[in-house]
Amino acid sequence: MPNLNKLRTAVPGGPGADTAALSLSRLRTALTVFFALDGFLFAGWVVRIPAIKQQTGASASDLGLALLGVSAGAVVTMTLTGRLCRRFGSHPVTVASGVLMSLSIALPALTHSTLALGLVLLVFGAAYGGINVAMNSAAVDLVAALRRPVMPSFHAAFSLGGMVGAGLGGLVAGGLSPAAHLLALTGVGLLITAFAGPTLMRHPAPGAGRSPAGETRSEDGRLRGRTRRLVVLFGVIALCTAYGEGAMADWGALHLEQDLHAHPGVAAAGYSLFALTMTAGRLTGTTLLERLGQTRTLVAGGATAAAGMLLGALAPTVWLALLGFAVTGLGLANIFPVAVARAGALAGPGGVAAASTLGYGGMLLGPPVIGFLADWFSLPLAMTTVAALAAGAALIGYGARNASAAAKPDHPARCAEPAAPRQPGAEHTTTGQTCCPGSGR
Repeated sequence: MPNLNKLRTAVPGGPGADTAALSLSRLRTALTVFFALDGFLFAGWVVRIPAIKQQTGASASDLGLALLGVSAGAVVTMTLTGRLCRRFGSHPVTVASGVLMSLSIALPALTHSTLALGLVLLVFGAAYGGINVAMNSAAVDLVAALRRPVMPSFHAAFSLGGMVGAGLGGLVAGGLSPAAHLLALTGVGLLITAFAGPTLMRHPAPGAGRSPAGETRSEDGRLRGRTRRLVVLFGVIALCTAYGEGAMADWGALHLEQDLHAHPGVAAAGYSLFALTMTAGRLTGTTLLERLGQTRTLVAGGATAAAGMLLGALAPTVWLALLGFAVTGLGLANIFPVAVARAGALAGPGGVAAASTLGYGGMLLGPPVIGFLADWFSLPLAMTTVAALAAGAALIGYGARNASAAAKPDHPARCAEPAAPRQPGAEHTTTGQTCCPGSGR
């Protein structure tokens, strides 16, 4: 009997419930490890980009073209990974992508030309895109089984992994060659995958084989019109928030140093503060979602980020700008996880793939758009577009509060039984659990 069925039908405190709860707990731990590994490996590669540039003799423009390999590989793979997850399951695809990402991260350090670098980064980007869609799809299923909105905790693990990867990479950059460093990351990645992978392989995804949010696909496997439009809607929300993340990463420090004349060390701390508050916001995201619900969390997050970015971009002093960056990180923290979770609840792996692709596109779109606008107007004015898109995400989230009522996306997790509609707060007769805690309705 599948573990999810045991969870639904077992008497609380009985053997079946204990087995199911233990299985779900192990799955949550394993998935958290993979999210952290993804952030750790990607950050480890990013800190070695200057050394790889010197090694290959690439100019700034040549390096920019080579780095497009990561983006191209990720976007193409994201569009395909949803199908792979439906065919083989999100857990095996997550493990396979983890192995591929661990192996491919060592390849850039072996290249000595821009062309070769671009080609190997296609492989690395494909692995990065694959693991992001697969593990988010697995997380959506697990959130539904747990009946708690724990998606932000997985993204917090990604952020923490990135902070650790960047910190360790900075420490060893002076003593290890890029080849030695990235090869060590390959070893770490393979070891962690070997540790966490068997748990995912032994346990099928909870609710595998069920149609998310009802029948959302036509006979040829494509999303139906209404569901497709809603998935795109939540993908646009993800795009709005990822745009801000990309802009902050590439332009935040320059704004502090160039426009506010901050010390280089203080300017560099601007993005670190943004990343730190975003991580803190995601660590508290589950509690926030349980109390406010998804719609209110989206609206509050977008409004907070908009206010914070206006302060960060237009403040006359460094310290006020840093405060604005911190507030922006808190506001953006849970918008992307909620948007991806709602798309996945509507359309399964295909929904996660679509929302992730749009979101990743926003992260790629942000830096060049900010650059063009800074040339035409000014950098502070260009960075106010982050505030505008964050406010747009809040408005779209509010407008979509009832748009997918048939799929119940505003629930922190999908209700297990396909029974008649319940009122928010109604209890399941088999488990006594609350159906829609903190739905915000």
